[in-house]
Amino acid sequence: MAGNLDITGYAIVSDDDKIAGADGLTPTSLRNEKDWELYQRAQEVANLVVFARRSHELEPNVHRSVRLVVSREAPGLEHRPDGWWWDPRRATWEELAARILPRGGVVAVGGGQVVFDLFLMIGFDGFHLSRAHGVKLPGGRSIFSACDAGVSAAAVLEQHGLSLSKTMPLDPAHNVEMTIWGRGP
Repeated sequence: MAGNLDITGYAIVSDDDKIAGADGLTPTSLRNEKDWELYQRAQEVANLVVFARRSHELEPNVHRSVRLVVSREAPGLEHRPDGWWWDPRRATWEELAARILPRGGVVAVGGGQVVFDLFLMIGFDGFHLSRAHGVKLPGGRSIFSACDAGVSAAAVLEQHGLSLSKTMPLDPAHNVEMTIWGRGP
């Protein structure tokens, strides 16, 4: 059995809770230097960084973090030169955690939507949700699939046991704020 884990999600969204445009890519309107710096610091201290395949391929591993790539292309859990590859239909989170993080540790979840939805079920301990106010991405990719049905990202986090603990102006010059969510007392 794996030790104690601290699982935190990281994302920046538009006003309509999108993490990507209709093309599936993060537009420049969602790129923010201050958000990126915080996210990079989180990856530096994490024992495991989790991505969907496409996010993994598009984001260089500058910190040489131990990566977990969620993909149907994995035969369960497989170690490859670029990280661990995992198909949750073929291996459980408990099996994975016991193998990769037997002593526990910090898990940083960087997305995309399939991965964020998966970790809603596994259980986030926290979520750092940045928002680029004034940006809308019609037809884009929502942070959580429930957002496609009109449920706000905040409501999704609340429905999965997280509470808003702090709202802070992250980059006022670019109208970006961050909300920090955590498990209740």
